[in-house]
Amino acid sequence: MRRFLSTFAAAAAVSTILAAGHAQSAENPFKCAPGEKYVMNVMVSGVEYWFPVYEMFKQAGQQFGCETAYTGTPEYDVNKQIATFDQALAQKPAGILVHPMNSDPFIEPIDRAIEQGTAVVTFAADSPNSKRVSYITSDNVAEGTYAADAVAKAMDGKGEYAVLENPGQDNHDKRVNAFVARMQAKWPDMKLVGRAASNQDPTKAYQAVLSLAQAHPDLGAVFMPEANSAIGAAQAAKEGGGKIKVMLADVNAKILDMIKAGEIFGSVNPNQGMQGYMGFMLLWMAKHPGLIDPMNDAKRSGFNPMSVPFVDNGFSIVTADNADDFYWDKYLKRRGTKGIEE
Repeated sequence: MRRFLSTFAAAAAVSTILAAGHAQSAENPFKCAPGEKYVMNVMVSGVEYWFPVYEMFKQAGQQFGCETAYTGTPEYDVNKQIATFDQALAQKPAGILVHPMNSDPFIEPIDRAIEQGTAVVTFAADSPNSKRVSYITSDNVAEGTYAADAVAKAMDGKGEYAVLENPGQDNHDKRVNAFVARMQAKWPDMKLVGRAASNQDPTKAYQAVLSLAQAHPDLGAVFMPEANSAIGAAQAAKEGGGKIKVMLADVNAKILDMIKAGEIFGSVNPNQGMQGYMGFMLLWMAKHPGLIDPMNDAKRSGFNPMSVPFVDNGFSIVTADNADDFYWDKYLKRRGTKGIEE
């Protein structure tokens, strides 16, 4: 099962064709000025999920003749991420593609960036009350819904399950809430017996699943909205005899190995490449609003006419059958680049 971006991609293709068609009569506007730079900013910067996002963010930048940079903090700490966001902002980049760890703490930094003239687009997680111009992500509700159906069907619609979560992170909350809501609405014989905050920590996840399994001997499945927790959860499940199905979102090399080995049930994985590529495109558009002259009140109101409220980058379902297509090292070797080091 796959979900794909369509409308926005088609619009981008049309724009490219039109630009090519007028190349002889006018200078191509789809290029960066010398020194024009776009930055990607994340938390837990060593997490493999970000790498393919930046790879395509970087490629889009190169195609436009722009400079790009990968920034962030290695910690799961919103204050430290904001500090790296501010450091990037101090260099006055044209735009920043940011994954805000928490929504509200990023309102002021994002608004300050917009006031400075730096375009800001959020991805994978949002800060909806900020002045960010656009938001790109996969459909987190659809991800949680699909994961719930997959687990429930594998358990014949009956049994006990639990969830691990990272409270306060927008996209993770949506996945977990959608998972639980789907179970309650469609699978009434599936019983939620526990919730625990793992906060992307494999050790916390390991301990949580051990405790949940001890308290609920019939526990049959556990869902978490990211990959790091799944490593600990799967280890605990394995030690308990392997009867607990581990379902998650996102992948990394370790997760893929465990899926292939049957230690993890499966994963819903956002289309990271589209997230990065279209994330750059949204940023570039937001920085160059003069390219269009729409019939609306943008000029009167001061609204950026290049705003695109939401873009769905799609997601894939990763199982043992297709896991080989999602290894970062194989992908990087095929592309022949230096990844986040460029």
